[in-house]
Amino acid sequence: MKEIKKDNTVYIISLIVVFAIVGWGLITPANFGNAANALFYYLVDNFGWFYLTSMFLFVVFCIIIGFSRYGDIKLGPDDSKPEFSTVSWFGMLFGSGMGIGLVFWGVAEPLNHYLNPLGLEGATAEAANFAMKQSFFHWGIHPWANYAVIGLALGYFQFRKNAPGLISSIFLPLIGEKGVRGPIGKTIDILAIFATVAGVATSLGIGTLQINSGLNFMFGLPTTTIIQLTIIAVITVIYVWTAVSGIDKGIKLLSDINLVLAFAILVLSIIIGPKVAMLNSLTNGIGNYIDKFVYDSFHIEAFGDNSWIGGWTIFYWAWWIAWAPFVGTFIARISKGRTIREFVLGVILAPTLASLIWFAVFGTLGIKLGPDVAAEAIKVTETAFFVVMSKYPLGFIISVIAVILLCTFFITSANSATFVLGMMSQQGDLDPTTSKKILWGMVQALLAFALLLGGGLNALQTASIAAAFPFAIVMIFACVALMKALRQEK
Repeated sequence: MKEIKKDNTVYIISLIVVFAIVGWGLITPANFGNAANALFYYLVDNFGWFYLTSMFLFVVFCIIIGFSRYGDIKLGPDDSKPEFSTVSWFGMLFGSGMGIGLVFWGVAEPLNHYLNPLGLEGATAEAANFAMKQSFFHWGIHPWANYAVIGLALGYFQFRKNAPGLISSIFLPLIGEKGVRGPIGKTIDILAIFATVAGVATSLGIGTLQINSGLNFMFGLPTTTIIQLTIIAVITVIYVWTAVSGIDKGIKLLSDINLVLAFAILVLSIIIGPKVAMLNSLTNGIGNYIDKFVYDSFHIEAFGDNSWIGGWTIFYWAWWIAWAPFVGTFIARISKGRTIREFVLGVILAPTLASLIWFAVFGTLGIKLGPDVAAEAIKVTETAFFVVMSKYPLGFIISVIAVILLCTFFITSANSATFVLGMMSQQGDLDPTTSKKILWGMVQALLAFALLLGGGLNALQTASIAAAFPFAIVMIFACVALMKALRQEK
């Protein structure tokens, strides 16, 4: 591509859109919440089939392209080498993609499904099997294939075709350079920035609540606005500092720490827990997951009630799509020099296996305590992990490590997002300016705190998921664009 002139259009419009949404949420939170919910439920009711079909297509696309004759093509020149070791690469993948969600939902989701399974009686052996299978399904191959679609397409155009690190660059084969630099391309990039800011700000706010709840449960620290503001302030200073330090130093270091802490929690939990039950749960869960993979991928009631599917599966699919621009851009940024096959295997299979083991361990820990403890744990999702751990030896130590892990996972998600937002608002520059990274870091923190005060976190989450609906369409065309470009490879 030709040298790009400085253009702050995307940057300025994105800031205006973000502040307009925040203003709406703060001035009339009830109206904002009602509008977001109405839009989301309209999409679930009328386009649930589209979310399900799209996510399955992303899985099929990644498998086909990873094992096709294009699998040996590198994301970069033919002689390029990976920038990061495989361990550090995996750590950054995991931290940016969904690490924090595993701590938040690792206990809570299986227990919810155990007590309230779809079409079964709760608190039974069948319900427990359903709980593990469904948790595997929601956190397995589908979300990572969704991230891989954007990451692979962007990595290819960014490093092999020398296009800017922008989502719009993926569409060069379809709309040309003029279209990418015009209104269509800018609209795509603005959508990507909004989805990233809203998604990370929401997670930062919800994570702050969980950290505060954990400290309250263990140490009696009050759950107050002052404490939550302090948590956000401390985390913000760290994630902005690590984002400014760059990927090589700050982000890579924290991602490595994440892996060590997560592994420590996992090992300690296996030591104190019912080991045979965990292994049986993992084995049986994988079997059920594979057996029902296609059925669950398309399961939606044509003549019945879809409230359970809408509240869990479709909500998750929409949430993963909302995160795809940010996670996909970051994954692309750290994957230069890897082959398409290596990328697909690394991005999809490795994190999926880690997620399955995580849910098998922590889901089993919760379910083995019985329905009474399960009901107590899921009363407040933020404390479900800590309630279950309090029933086991070494549970207090594991809970303390978990609070630290929550902080480091949030920091890695936020600093990855800060770095990506700097890239997106600076025409895809792989090394965005310090001032832009600091500004986006502060915007995320202020947005999280403002919505925490106004009680609008859930509304923002719903709004970002609803607004990301067009991104599913963008991602389908991204598959088409990448395939067209690969066919032109010599």
